[in-house]
Amino acid sequence: MNLKKVNSSMVYAIGYDLKSKTLEVVFRSGKAWAYKEVPKKVYQEFLKSESIGSYMRENIIDCYPSYPIRR
Repeated sequence: MNLKKVNSSMVYAIGYDLKSKTLEVVFRSGKAWAYKEVPKKVYQEFLKSESIGSYMRENIIDCYPSYPIRR
């Protein structure tokens, strides 16, 4: 999965796999998480949001099944 660096104090980079609807998020802490069943629209809104961290807390964390990953 290709990751895109983002301008955020919380998130370093994000990536999305359309086929599996999986969103990957690499945090500035170095930890990475995968979020399953994320619609493409949510990923697109996430990329365009004014605050990546706020969007993530309000629309992704605790909204989709997730698990830690190694990168």
